Amino acid sequence: MTKRSRRLPALLLGLAALAATPAGAQTLTMGVSAAPSSVDPHFHNGTSNQTLTYQLFDTLFERQPDTSLTPALAASWKPIGDTVWEIRLRPGVIFTDGHPFTAEDVAFTIKRVPEVPNATARYIGSVRSIDRVEIVDPLTLHIHTKGPSPFLPVDLSNVAIVSRHIGETATTEDYNSGKAAIGTGPYRLVSYRASDQVELARNDNWWGRRPDWEKVTIRFLPNTGGRTAALLSGSVDLIDTPSPNDLPNFEKDDRFRVWQHPGMRLVYLAPNLQSDALPMATDNDGKPLATNPLKDLRVREALSIAINRDGLARRIMQGTAIPNGQFVPPGAYSYAPQAPVPAYDPARARRLLAEAGYPNGFRVVLPLTNNTRPTDPTTGQAIAQMWTQIGVQTTVEAMPLAAYSPRAARMEFPFSLFGWGAAGHSGHPLVNVVNTNDREKLTGSFNRSGYSNPALDELTARALATMDDKQRESLLQEAVGMAMKDVSIIPLYQLTNFWVTRKGVAYRASAQDYTQAKEATLEK
Repeated sequence: MTKRSRRLPALLLGLAALAATPAGAQTLTMGVSAAPSSVDPHFHNGTSNQTLTYQLFDTLFERQPDTSLTPALAASWKPIGDTVWEIRLRPGVIFTDGHPFTAEDVAFTIKRVPEVPNATARYIGSVRSIDRVEIVDPLTLHIHTKGPSPFLPVDLSNVAIVSRHIGETATTEDYNSGKAAIGTGPYRLVSYRASDQVELARNDNWWGRRPDWEKVTIRFLPNTGGRTAALLSGSVDLIDTPSPNDLPNFEKDDRFRVWQHPGMRLVYLAPNLQSDALPMATDNDGKPLATNPLKDLRVREALSIAINRDGLARRIMQGTAIPNGQFVPPGAYSYAPQAPVPAYDPARARRLLAEAGYPNGFRVVLPLTNNTRPTDPTTGQAIAQMWTQIGVQTTVEAMPLAAYSPRAARMEFPFSLFGWGAAGHSGHPLVNVVNTNDREKLTGSFNRSGYSNPALDELTARALATMDDKQRESLLQEAVGMAMKDVSIIPLYQLTNFWVTRKGVAYRASAQDYTQAKEATLEK
Protein backbone atom coordinates (compact mmCIF):
# COMPACT_ATOMS: atom_id res chain seq x y z
CA MET A 1 0.00 0.00 0.00
CA THR A 2 1.23 3.51 -0.82
CA LYS A 3 2.73 5.43 2.08
CA ARG A 4 0.81 8.59 2.98
CA SER A 5 1.68 11.66 5.00
CA ARG A 6 -0.82 11.66 7.88
CA ARG A 7 0.61 11.39 11.40
CA LEU A 8 -0.81 9.71 14.48
CA PRO A 9 -2.51 12.23 16.77
CA ALA A 10 -0.39 13.28 19.73
CA LEU A 11 -2.57 11.44 22.25
CA LEU A 12 -2.30 8.20 20.30
CA LEU A 13 1.45 8.64 19.95
CA GLY A 14 1.57 8.89 23.71
CA LEU A 15 -0.31 5.63 24.00
CA ALA A 16 1.99 4.04 21.44
CA ALA A 17 4.98 4.92 23.57
CA LEU A 18 3.51 2.72 26.30
CA ALA A 19 3.19 -0.28 24.00
CA ALA A 20 5.17 -3.31 25.05
CA THR A 21 5.19 -6.99 24.37
CA PRO A 22 2.50 -8.53 26.60
CA ALA A 23 3.73 -10.76 29.40
CA GLY A 24 4.16 -14.33 28.26
CA ALA A 25 5.35 -14.74 24.69
CA GLN A 26 2.79 -17.51 24.11
CA THR A 27 -0.25 -15.37 24.90
CA LEU A 28 -2.09 -13.59 22.08
CA THR A 29 -4.78 -10.96 22.61
CA MET A 30 -6.88 -9.99 19.60
CA GLY A 31 -9.23 -7.03 19.33
CA VAL A 32 -12.05 -7.72 16.86
CA SER A 33 -14.79 -5.45 15.62
CA ALA A 34 -17.90 -7.50 16.38
CA ALA A 35 -19.01 -10.01 18.97
CA PRO A 36 -20.51 -13.33 17.89
CA SER A 37 -24.18 -13.90 18.55
CA SER A 38 -23.50 -17.44 19.74
CA VAL A 39 -20.84 -20.10 20.23
CA ASP A 40 -23.13 -22.49 18.31
CA PRO A 41 -21.23 -22.89 15.01
CA HIS A 42 -24.43 -23.26 12.96
CA PHE A 43 -26.40 -20.37 14.47
CA HIS A 44 -25.24 -17.46 12.32
CA ASN A 45 -23.35 -17.48 9.03
CA GLY A 46 -21.36 -14.28 9.47
CA THR A 47 -17.83 -13.00 10.02
CA SER A 48 -18.20 -12.24 13.73
CA ASN A 49 -19.41 -15.75 14.49
CA GLN A 50 -16.89 -17.41 12.18
CA THR A 51 -14.03 -15.66 13.97
CA LEU A 52 -14.93 -17.74 17.03
CA THR A 53 -16.28 -20.86 15.30
CA TYR A 54 -13.13 -21.71 13.39
CA GLN A 55 -10.94 -21.44 16.49
CA LEU A 56 -12.89 -24.29 18.10
CA PHE A 57 -14.19 -26.36 15.21
CA ASP A 58 -12.75 -27.64 11.94
CA THR A 59 -14.34 -27.99 8.53
CA LEU A 60 -13.84 -30.83 6.07
CA PHE A 61 -11.96 -28.56 3.68
CA GLU A 62 -9.93 -25.47 4.53
CA ARG A 63 -9.96 -22.36 2.37
CA GLN A 64 -6.55 -20.93 1.64
CA PRO A 65 -5.96 -17.17 1.30
CA ASP A 66 -6.71 -17.38 -2.43
CA THR A 67 -9.97 -19.35 -1.69
CA SER A 68 -8.55 -22.65 -3.00
CA LEU A 69 -9.33 -25.74 -0.90
CA THR A 70 -6.88 -27.95 0.97
CA PRO A 71 -7.50 -30.99 3.19
CA ALA A 72 -8.68 -30.40 6.75
CA LEU A 73 -10.85 -33.07 8.39
CA ALA A 74 -11.21 -34.56 4.92
CA ALA A 75 -7.95 -36.16 3.81
CA SER A 76 -9.18 -36.56 0.23
CA TRP A 77 -12.32 -36.20 -1.86
CA LYS A 78 -13.47 -37.06 -5.35
CA PRO A 79 -16.68 -37.47 -7.34
CA ILE A 80 -17.57 -41.09 -8.09
CA GLY A 81 -20.41 -40.26 -10.45
CA ASP A 82 -22.50 -37.20 -11.17
CA THR A 83 -24.37 -37.35 -7.87
CA VAL A 84 -21.96 -38.96 -5.40
CA TRP A 85 -18.89 -37.54 -3.68
CA GLU A 86 -16.54 -39.84 -1.81
CA ILE A 87 -14.85 -38.23 1.18
CA ARG A 88 -12.09 -39.97 3.09
CA LEU A 89 -11.49 -38.54 6.54
CA ARG A 90 -8.26 -37.75 8.31
CA PRO A 91 -7.36 -40.60 10.70
CA GLY A 92 -6.39 -40.08 14.32
CA VAL A 93 -8.38 -36.88 14.92
CA ILE A 94 -9.96 -36.50 18.35
CA PHE A 95 -12.35 -34.01 19.90
CA THR A 96 -11.17 -31.96 22.85
CA ASP A 97 -13.08 -34.28 25.20
CA GLY A 98 -11.08 -37.27 23.93
CA HIS A 99 -13.72 -38.85 21.69
CA PRO A 100 -12.50 -39.94 18.23
CA PHE A 101 -13.72 -38.09 15.16
CA THR A 102 -15.57 -40.34 12.68
CA ALA A 103 -17.93 -40.25 9.73
CA GLU A 104 -20.83 -40.32 12.20
CA ASP A 105 -19.96 -36.78 13.26
CA VAL A 106 -20.02 -35.51 9.67
CA ALA A 107 -23.38 -37.14 8.97
CA PHE A 108 -24.82 -35.71 12.18
CA THR A 109 -23.51 -32.21 11.38
CA ILE A 110 -25.09 -32.20 7.91
CA LYS A 111 -28.40 -33.25 9.44
CA ARG A 112 -28.17 -30.60 12.18
CA VAL A 113 -27.44 -27.55 10.03
CA PRO A 114 -31.03 -26.91 8.81
CA GLU A 115 -32.57 -27.76 12.18
CA VAL A 116 -31.02 -25.19 14.55
CA PRO A 117 -33.92 -23.33 16.23
CA ASN A 118 -34.05 -19.53 15.88
CA ALA A 119 -30.87 -19.36 13.81
CA THR A 120 -30.53 -15.84 12.41
CA ALA A 121 -28.48 -16.64 9.29
CA ARG A 122 -28.40 -20.34 8.57
CA TYR A 123 -25.86 -22.45 6.72
CA ILE A 124 -28.70 -24.16 4.86
CA GLY A 125 -27.31 -23.12 1.48
CA SER A 126 -24.19 -25.17 2.18
CA VAL A 127 -26.11 -28.44 2.51
CA ARG A 128 -29.08 -27.80 0.23
CA SER A 129 -27.79 -30.05 -2.55
CA ILE A 130 -27.36 -33.08 -0.27
CA ASP A 131 -29.90 -35.89 -0.52
CA ARG A 132 -28.38 -38.34 1.95
CA VAL A 133 -25.11 -39.31 3.60
CA GLU A 134 -23.92 -42.90 3.36
CA ILE A 135 -21.37 -44.01 5.94
CA VAL A 136 -19.12 -46.55 4.24
CA ASP A 137 -16.81 -47.06 7.21
CA PRO A 138 -15.67 -44.91 10.17
CA LEU A 139 -13.43 -42.82 7.93
CA THR A 140 -15.28 -42.88 4.60
CA LEU A 141 -18.50 -41.24 3.45
CA HIS A 142 -20.44 -41.19 0.23
CA ILE A 143 -22.44 -37.98 0.03
CA HIS A 144 -25.34 -38.41 -2.38
CA THR A 145 -26.64 -35.20 -3.91
CA LYS A 146 -30.04 -34.41 -5.42
CA GLY A 147 -28.37 -33.73 -8.74
CA PRO A 148 -24.89 -32.97 -10.04
CA SER A 149 -23.19 -30.75 -7.45
CA PRO A 150 -19.72 -29.66 -8.59
CA PHE A 151 -19.40 -27.06 -5.82
CA LEU A 152 -20.18 -29.38 -2.90
CA PRO A 153 -16.64 -29.24 -1.43
CA VAL A 154 -16.72 -25.43 -1.62
CA ASP A 155 -20.14 -25.36 0.04
CA LEU A 156 -19.03 -27.65 2.86
CA SER A 157 -15.87 -25.63 3.48
CA ASN A 158 -18.12 -23.27 5.47
CA VAL A 159 -19.62 -25.91 7.74
CA ALA A 160 -18.01 -26.58 11.12
CA ILE A 161 -18.12 -30.24 12.16
CA VAL A 162 -19.57 -30.91 15.60
CA SER A 163 -19.54 -33.98 17.82
CA ARG A 164 -22.47 -36.33 17.45
CA HIS A 165 -22.23 -37.73 20.96
CA ILE A 166 -22.38 -34.23 22.42
CA GLY A 167 -24.58 -32.56 19.86
CA GLU A 168 -27.56 -34.91 19.62
CA THR A 169 -29.11 -33.42 22.75
CA ALA A 170 -27.30 -30.07 22.80
CA THR A 171 -29.06 -26.73 22.45
CA THR A 172 -27.58 -23.45 21.31
CA GLU A 173 -27.41 -22.41 24.97
CA ASP A 174 -25.36 -25.54 25.70
CA TYR A 175 -22.79 -24.28 23.20
CA ASN A 176 -22.85 -20.81 24.76
CA SER A 177 -22.29 -22.22 28.24
CA GLY A 178 -19.35 -24.29 26.98
CA LYS A 179 -21.04 -27.61 27.72
CA ALA A 180 -21.35 -28.51 24.03
CA ALA A 181 -18.46 -26.41 22.68
CA ILE A 182 -16.41 -29.52 21.98
CA GLY A 183 -14.57 -29.41 18.67
CA THR A 184 -11.49 -30.69 16.88
CA GLY A 185 -10.06 -27.23 16.20
CA PRO A 186 -6.75 -25.62 17.16
CA TYR A 187 -8.20 -24.18 20.37
CA ARG A 188 -10.70 -25.12 23.07
CA LEU A 189 -13.10 -22.82 24.86
CA VAL A 190 -12.15 -21.67 28.36
CA SER A 191 -14.78 -18.95 28.85
CA TYR A 192 -17.28 -16.95 26.82
CA ARG A 193 -18.70 -13.64 27.99
CA ALA A 194 -21.16 -12.36 25.42
CA SER A 195 -20.34 -8.89 24.08
CA ASP A 196 -17.13 -8.81 26.14
CA GLN A 197 -14.50 -11.44 25.39
CA VAL A 198 -13.62 -15.10 24.83
CA GLU A 199 -10.73 -16.96 26.39
CA LEU A 200 -9.20 -19.94 24.58
CA ALA A 201 -6.52 -22.51 25.34
CA ARG A 202 -4.44 -24.31 22.73
CA ASN A 203 -5.59 -27.80 21.78
CA ASP A 204 -2.28 -29.63 21.97
CA ASN A 205 -3.86 -32.68 20.33
CA TRP A 206 -4.84 -30.76 17.20
CA TRP A 207 -3.91 -32.56 13.99
CA GLY A 208 -2.53 -29.42 12.28
CA ARG A 209 0.57 -27.30 12.79
CA ARG A 210 0.84 -26.40 16.44
CA PRO A 211 -0.20 -22.76 16.91
CA ASP A 212 2.36 -20.43 18.45
CA TRP A 213 -0.03 -19.28 21.17
CA GLU A 214 -0.77 -21.30 24.28
CA LYS A 215 -3.52 -18.91 25.35
CA VAL A 216 -5.69 -16.58 23.29
CA THR A 217 -8.05 -13.83 24.39
CA ILE A 218 -10.48 -12.37 21.87
CA ARG A 219 -11.77 -8.98 22.99
CA PHE A 220 -14.85 -7.54 21.31
CA LEU A 221 -14.10 -3.88 20.59
CA PRO A 222 -16.81 -2.49 18.29
CA ASN A 223 -15.49 1.07 18.42
CA THR A 224 -12.79 1.60 15.80
CA GLY A 225 -10.98 4.15 17.91
CA GLY A 226 -11.08 1.75 20.84
CA ARG A 227 -9.38 -0.98 18.79
CA THR A 228 -6.71 1.43 17.60
CA ALA A 229 -6.08 2.69 21.14
CA ALA A 230 -5.90 -0.89 22.46
CA LEU A 231 -3.22 -1.79 19.92
CA LEU A 232 -1.26 1.40 20.52
CA SER A 233 -1.33 0.89 24.29
CA GLY A 234 -0.17 -2.72 24.03
CA SER A 235 -3.32 -4.22 25.55
CA VAL A 236 -3.91 -6.21 22.34
CA ASP A 237 -1.46 -7.70 19.85
CA LEU A 238 -3.69 -7.69 16.77
CA ILE A 239 -6.78 -5.89 15.49
CA ASP A 240 -9.07 -6.50 12.54
CA THR A 241 -10.86 -3.98 10.28
CA PRO A 242 -8.77 -0.91 11.16
CA SER A 243 -10.12 2.46 10.15
CA PRO A 244 -8.91 3.54 6.70
CA ASN A 245 -7.88 6.80 8.39
CA ASP A 246 -5.41 4.97 10.62
CA LEU A 247 -3.78 2.68 8.05
CA PRO A 248 -1.24 5.20 6.68
CA ASN A 249 -0.09 5.98 10.20
CA PHE A 250 0.36 2.34 11.12
CA GLU A 251 2.30 1.72 7.90
CA LYS A 252 4.82 4.43 8.74
CA ASP A 253 5.33 3.35 12.34
CA ASP A 254 7.90 0.56 12.68
CA ARG A 255 6.25 -0.64 15.90
CA PHE A 256 3.39 -2.09 13.86
CA ARG A 257 2.77 -4.27 10.83
CA VAL A 258 -0.10 -3.97 8.34
CA TRP A 259 -1.31 -7.13 6.59
CA GLN A 260 -3.76 -7.07 3.70
CA HIS A 261 -5.36 -9.30 1.07
CA PRO A 262 -7.97 -8.64 -1.65
CA GLY A 263 -11.31 -9.70 -0.23
CA MET A 264 -14.32 -11.50 -1.63
CA ARG A 265 -16.93 -9.70 0.48
CA LEU A 266 -19.39 -7.51 -1.41
CA VAL A 267 -21.09 -4.81 0.63
CA TYR A 268 -24.60 -4.27 -0.71
CA LEU A 269 -28.08 -2.98 0.05
CA ALA A 270 -31.03 -5.36 0.05
CA PRO A 271 -34.23 -3.43 -0.82
CA ASN A 272 -37.44 -4.67 0.83
CA LEU A 273 -39.50 -6.09 -2.04
CA GLN A 274 -41.74 -8.23 0.16
CA SER A 275 -43.75 -5.77 2.24
CA ASP A 276 -46.80 -4.20 0.60
CA ALA A 277 -46.43 -1.23 2.94
CA LEU A 278 -42.78 -0.20 3.03
CA PRO A 279 -41.69 0.07 6.68
CA MET A 280 -39.92 3.19 7.94
CA ALA A 281 -41.02 5.16 4.86
CA THR A 282 -43.61 7.91 4.22
CA ASP A 283 -44.50 10.49 1.64
CA ASN A 284 -43.11 13.99 2.03
CA ASP A 285 -46.01 14.95 4.31
CA GLY A 286 -45.26 12.10 6.70
CA LYS A 287 -48.22 9.99 5.55
CA PRO A 288 -47.94 6.26 4.73
CA LEU A 289 -47.15 5.44 1.12
CA ALA A 290 -50.00 3.88 -0.85
CA THR A 291 -47.70 1.18 -2.23
CA ASN A 292 -44.16 -0.04 -1.75
CA PRO A 293 -42.12 2.04 -4.22
CA LEU A 294 -39.23 -0.44 -4.16
CA LYS A 295 -41.36 -3.00 -5.99
CA ASP A 296 -41.01 -0.76 -9.05
CA LEU A 297 -37.81 -1.58 -10.95
CA ARG A 298 -37.48 2.06 -12.00
CA VAL A 299 -37.27 3.16 -8.36
CA ARG A 300 -34.66 0.51 -7.54
CA GLU A 301 -32.60 1.47 -10.55
CA ALA A 302 -32.91 5.16 -9.67
CA LEU A 303 -31.61 4.54 -6.16
CA SER A 304 -28.76 2.44 -7.52
CA ILE A 305 -27.52 4.93 -10.10
CA ALA A 306 -27.86 7.79 -7.61
CA ILE A 307 -24.95 6.24 -5.68
CA ASN A 308 -21.47 7.44 -6.61
CA ARG A 309 -19.56 4.21 -5.97
CA ASP A 310 -16.24 5.65 -7.09
CA GLY A 311 -16.73 8.41 -4.54
CA LEU A 312 -17.53 5.90 -1.81
CA ALA A 313 -14.41 3.87 -2.62
CA ARG A 314 -12.13 6.92 -2.76
CA ARG A 315 -13.46 9.19 -0.03
CA ILE A 316 -15.18 6.91 2.47
CA MET A 317 -13.13 3.74 2.03
CA GLN A 318 -9.93 5.64 1.10
CA GLY A 319 -8.76 2.98 -1.34
CA THR A 320 -9.60 -0.03 0.86
CA ALA A 321 -12.42 -1.15 -1.45
CA ILE A 322 -13.19 -1.28 -5.16
CA PRO A 323 -16.56 -0.39 -6.70
CA ASN A 324 -18.44 -3.43 -7.93
CA GLY A 325 -21.74 -4.29 -9.55
CA GLN A 326 -21.89 -8.00 -8.67
CA PHE A 327 -20.86 -10.66 -6.17
CA VAL A 328 -17.27 -11.40 -7.25
CA PRO A 329 -14.45 -9.07 -8.33
CA PRO A 330 -13.10 -8.83 -11.89
CA GLY A 331 -10.90 -11.77 -12.75
CA ALA A 332 -12.70 -14.20 -10.45
CA TYR A 333 -14.40 -17.31 -11.79
CA SER A 334 -17.94 -16.46 -13.00
CA TYR A 335 -17.39 -12.68 -13.04
CA ALA A 336 -20.07 -11.42 -15.45
CA PRO A 337 -19.01 -8.70 -17.92
CA GLN A 338 -22.73 -8.02 -18.52
CA ALA A 339 -23.06 -6.68 -14.95
CA PRO A 340 -20.66 -3.71 -14.77
CA VAL A 341 -20.53 -1.14 -11.99
CA PRO A 342 -23.72 0.95 -12.37
CA ALA A 343 -22.82 4.37 -13.76
CA TYR A 344 -23.45 7.32 -11.46
CA ASP A 345 -26.27 9.35 -13.07
CA PRO A 346 -28.39 11.43 -10.65
CA ALA A 347 -30.19 13.24 -13.48
CA ARG A 348 -31.44 9.95 -14.94
CA ALA A 349 -32.29 8.78 -11.42
CA ARG A 350 -34.63 11.76 -10.98
CA ARG A 351 -36.27 11.02 -14.34
CA LEU A 352 -36.83 7.38 -13.38
CA LEU A 353 -38.44 8.41 -10.09
CA ALA A 354 -40.78 10.76 -11.96
CA GLU A 355 -41.70 8.01 -14.46
CA ALA A 356 -42.51 5.72 -11.55
CA GLY A 357 -44.87 8.30 -10.03
CA TYR A 358 -42.53 9.86 -7.47
CA PRO A 359 -41.52 13.19 -9.02
CA ASN A 360 -41.05 14.63 -5.53
CA GLY A 361 -39.55 11.48 -4.08
CA PHE A 362 -40.47 10.18 -0.63
CA ARG A 363 -38.96 9.79 2.83
CA VAL A 364 -37.15 6.69 4.03
CA VAL A 365 -34.88 5.47 6.81
CA LEU A 366 -31.66 3.60 6.03
CA PRO A 367 -30.89 1.25 8.95
CA LEU A 368 -27.39 -0.13 9.41
CA THR A 369 -25.11 -1.58 12.06
CA ASN A 370 -22.68 0.44 14.12
CA ASN A 371 -20.43 -2.43 15.21
CA THR A 372 -19.76 -4.56 12.13
CA ARG A 373 -17.57 -2.64 9.69
CA PRO A 374 -16.09 0.69 10.83
CA THR A 375 -17.07 2.43 7.60
CA ASP A 376 -20.73 1.33 7.52
CA PRO A 377 -22.03 4.45 9.34
CA THR A 378 -20.15 6.85 7.05
CA THR A 379 -21.13 4.81 3.98
CA GLY A 380 -24.75 5.03 5.08
CA GLN A 381 -24.54 8.78 5.65
CA ALA A 382 -22.99 9.30 2.22
CA ILE A 383 -25.70 7.24 0.51
CA ALA A 384 -28.37 9.14 2.46
CA GLN A 385 -27.00 12.42 1.10
CA MET A 386 -26.90 11.06 -2.46
CA TRP A 387 -30.50 9.82 -2.28
CA THR A 388 -31.66 13.07 -0.70
CA GLN A 389 -30.17 14.93 -3.67
CA ILE A 390 -32.54 13.08 -6.04
CA GLY A 391 -35.56 13.74 -3.82
CA VAL A 392 -35.60 10.64 -1.62
CA GLN A 393 -35.20 12.23 1.81
CA THR A 394 -33.10 9.70 3.72
CA THR A 395 -32.06 9.48 7.35
CA VAL A 396 -29.75 6.89 8.89
CA GLU A 397 -30.55 4.77 11.93
CA ALA A 398 -27.67 2.77 13.43
CA MET A 399 -27.89 -0.12 15.88
CA PRO A 400 -25.81 -3.10 17.08
CA LEU A 401 -25.63 -6.19 14.89
CA ALA A 402 -27.39 -8.31 17.53
CA ALA A 403 -30.48 -6.11 17.22
CA TYR A 404 -30.11 -5.54 13.48
CA SER A 405 -29.91 -9.10 12.16
CA PRO A 406 -33.21 -10.48 13.51
CA ARG A 407 -35.10 -7.36 12.44
CA ALA A 408 -33.64 -7.57 8.95
CA ALA A 409 -34.64 -11.23 8.78
CA ARG A 410 -38.21 -10.25 9.72
CA MET A 411 -38.27 -7.65 6.91
CA GLU A 412 -38.76 -4.75 9.33
CA PHE A 413 -36.48 -2.44 7.33
CA PRO A 414 -36.89 -0.73 3.94
CA PHE A 415 -33.25 -1.59 3.20
CA SER A 416 -30.65 -3.79 4.85
CA LEU A 417 -26.92 -3.12 4.52
CA PHE A 418 -24.98 -6.37 4.50
CA GLY A 419 -21.82 -7.97 3.23
CA TRP A 420 -21.56 -11.38 1.58
CA GLY A 421 -18.26 -13.17 1.06
CA ALA A 422 -18.36 -15.29 -2.08
CA ALA A 423 -16.45 -18.56 -1.92
CA GLY A 424 -14.55 -17.84 -5.12
CA HIS A 425 -17.61 -17.99 -7.40
CA SER A 426 -21.07 -16.47 -7.83
CA GLY A 427 -23.11 -19.62 -7.27
CA HIS A 428 -23.12 -19.47 -3.48
CA PRO A 429 -24.42 -15.88 -3.19
CA LEU A 430 -26.91 -16.42 -6.02
CA VAL A 431 -28.46 -19.35 -4.14
CA ASN A 432 -28.40 -17.70 -0.73
CA VAL A 433 -28.87 -13.98 -1.35
CA VAL A 434 -31.13 -13.56 -4.40
CA ASN A 435 -32.80 -16.92 -5.03
CA THR A 436 -36.31 -17.32 -3.64
CA ASN A 437 -36.49 -18.05 0.09
CA ASP A 438 -37.76 -21.63 -0.06
CA ARG A 439 -37.46 -23.84 3.01
CA GLU A 440 -38.11 -27.02 1.04
CA LYS A 441 -35.49 -26.29 -1.63
CA LEU A 442 -33.20 -24.69 1.00
CA THR A 443 -32.61 -21.59 -1.13
CA GLY A 444 -32.59 -17.92 -0.21
CA SER A 445 -31.33 -18.52 3.32
CA PHE A 446 -29.89 -14.98 3.41
CA ASN A 447 -32.41 -13.32 1.11
CA ARG A 448 -33.16 -10.10 2.99
CA SER A 449 -35.04 -8.42 0.14
CA GLY A 450 -37.85 -10.92 -0.44
CA TYR A 451 -36.83 -10.95 -4.10
CA SER A 452 -38.26 -13.88 -6.06
CA ASN A 453 -37.69 -14.65 -9.73
CA PRO A 454 -38.51 -18.22 -10.83
CA ALA A 455 -36.48 -17.78 -14.03
CA LEU A 456 -33.40 -16.83 -11.99
CA ASP A 457 -33.99 -19.73 -9.59
CA GLU A 458 -34.15 -22.17 -12.49
CA LEU A 459 -31.08 -20.74 -14.21
CA THR A 460 -29.07 -20.82 -10.98
CA ALA A 461 -30.08 -24.42 -10.31
CA ARG A 462 -29.09 -25.40 -13.85
CA ALA A 463 -25.72 -23.69 -13.49
CA LEU A 464 -24.95 -25.40 -10.20
CA ALA A 465 -25.84 -28.79 -11.65
CA THR A 466 -23.49 -28.38 -14.64
CA MET A 467 -20.26 -30.34 -14.27
CA ASP A 468 -18.40 -28.71 -17.18
CA ASP A 469 -16.48 -25.70 -15.84
CA LYS A 470 -16.88 -23.47 -18.90
CA GLN A 471 -20.57 -24.21 -19.38
CA ARG A 472 -21.21 -23.67 -15.67
CA GLU A 473 -19.35 -20.35 -15.71
CA SER A 474 -21.38 -19.15 -18.69
CA LEU A 475 -24.65 -20.03 -16.96
CA LEU A 476 -23.56 -18.35 -13.73
CA GLN A 477 -22.62 -15.21 -15.65
CA GLU A 478 -26.05 -15.22 -17.29
CA ALA A 479 -27.71 -15.61 -13.88
CA VAL A 480 -25.66 -12.78 -12.37
CA GLY A 481 -26.58 -10.54 -15.30
CA MET A 482 -30.27 -11.32 -14.79
CA ALA A 483 -30.15 -10.65 -11.04
CA MET A 484 -28.28 -7.37 -11.38
CA LYS A 485 -30.40 -6.09 -14.28
CA ASP A 486 -33.45 -6.60 -12.08
CA VAL A 487 -31.71 -4.76 -9.20
CA SER A 488 -32.40 -7.64 -6.84
CA ILE A 489 -29.76 -6.03 -4.63
CA ILE A 490 -27.88 -2.74 -4.87
CA PRO A 491 -24.17 -3.68 -4.93
CA LEU A 492 -21.73 -1.09 -3.59
CA TYR A 493 -18.12 -2.23 -3.30
CA GLN A 494 -15.77 -5.15 -2.67
CA LEU A 495 -13.65 -4.92 0.46
CA THR A 496 -9.92 -5.38 0.90
CA ASN A 497 -9.18 -7.19 4.16
CA PHE A 498 -6.77 -5.59 6.64
CA TRP A 499 -5.24 -6.59 9.96
CA VAL A 500 -2.68 -4.69 12.05
CA THR A 501 -0.31 -6.33 14.53
CA ARG A 502 2.36 -5.14 16.91
CA LYS A 503 5.95 -5.67 15.82
CA GLY A 504 6.95 -9.25 16.51
CA VAL A 505 3.62 -10.73 15.40
CA ALA A 506 2.96 -11.75 11.79
CA TYR A 507 -0.47 -12.50 10.33
CA ARG A 508 -1.31 -14.47 7.20
CA ALA A 509 -3.94 -12.26 5.56
CA SER A 510 -6.62 -13.92 3.49
CA ALA A 511 -9.59 -13.37 1.18
CA GLN A 512 -11.62 -14.65 4.15
CA ASP A 513 -12.28 -11.78 6.55
CA TYR A 514 -12.67 -13.68 9.80
CA THR A 515 -9.69 -13.56 12.17
CA GLN A 516 -7.85 -16.74 13.20
CA ALA A 517 -5.33 -17.04 16.02
CA LYS A 518 -3.56 -19.90 14.25
CA GLU A 519 -2.74 -17.54 11.37
CA ALA A 520 -0.85 -15.24 13.76
CA THR A 521 2.75 -16.25 14.37
CA LEU A 522 5.75 -14.97 16.24
CA GLU A 523 8.06 -13.22 13.79
CA LYS A 524 11.45 -14.87 13.58
